[in-house]
Amino acid sequence: MTPPARLVVGRVLRPHGVSGELAVDVLSDAPDRFAPGAELGAGDPDGDGPLRPVTVTAARLHLGRLLVRLDGVEDRDAAAELRGVLLSIPMEAARPLAADEFWPHQLVGLAVVDRDGRRRGRVADVVPGTAHDLLAVALPNGERRLVPAVAALVTVELAAGRVLVDAVPGLLDPADADHQG
Repeated sequence: MTPPARLVVGRVLRPHGVSGELAVDVLSDAPDRFAPGAELGAGDPDGDGPLRPVTVTAARLHLGRLLVRLDGVEDRDAAAELRGVLLSIPMEAARPLAADEFWPHQLVGLAVVDRDGRRRGRVADVVPGTAHDLLAVALPNGERRLVPAVAALVTVELAAGRVLVDAVPGLLDPADADHQG
């Protein structure tokens, strides 16, 4: 899979107050992404439209939430227009990864194998979640199952081209047509 050109580092949740501050859901483990002077792209990095370049002018924590000010966003109305907008950086600006780390896009297409070595499907997508990401696994029969991407269930073996998943009953099993659950 071709790596994306941009990496999403945050999502604007809503305006905060009346002076243009934005509550941001941080989707990066590098907090300096939102330091004053940081340059981001606002918009869908995978979409057809152009990204709006934005510069962070201030950032602070408030009740566990990051509040950000962007150059040119001076009031609540301007901030409201950014509700739901993704904030991204060029992929080449991302920090280098350690040997045991990976980007979510690198999982797409990997084989999904249970701990007994049986191939169960492939990773079709990585779905961001609130507590943890979910792996959308395409089963051989065309069904999809969501698997929580947590260390208790999933081991990524990037070099081997696979994801090991504990065979929890029902997790990766195809739907049973006779079951009336």
